[in-house]
Amino acid sequence: QVQLVESGGGLVQPGGSLRLSCAASGFTFSTYPMSWYRQAPGKEREWVATITSDGSLTNYADSVKGRFTISRLNAKNTVYLQMNSLKPEDTAVYSCKARRFTSEHWGQGTQVTVSS
Repeated sequence: QVQLVESGGGLVQPGGSLRLSCAASGFTFSTYPMSWYRQAPGKEREWVATITSDGSLTNYADSVKGRFTISRLNAKNTVYLQMNSLKPEDTAVYSCKARRFTSEHWGQGTQVTVSS
C-alpha cells in the first residue's frame, strides 16, 4: 500500500523556520521525483518545489526561491522541505507528491500557519 505521510507543520512567527518531512512507503521511492505543493484557504493548490529522484537537481517557485530548500534521503525514503524566513502568506496546507510517468501519489498534508 502506497503511503506518503507529512509531518513537521505547526504555528510559527513571521521570520521563523520549519522543516517538513514526507515519509514514503509502498513504492520504490528512489526512482520517483518528489514535489511539495501548498494550498491556502480559498486558493488553488500551488506548486512549491521539486527534486529529482537522485537529488541532483531542484527547482522552486519564485515565491519561495532563496527561502525554502527541498532535499531527500533515499536511504530513509523521506523528502524534506526546509522553510526559512517564513511569511504570513506562506500559511497553507503543505502536501508532498511522488510522480513518475503516469504513476502519482499524494500525501494528506500538514498545516503550516505563520502568524504573530
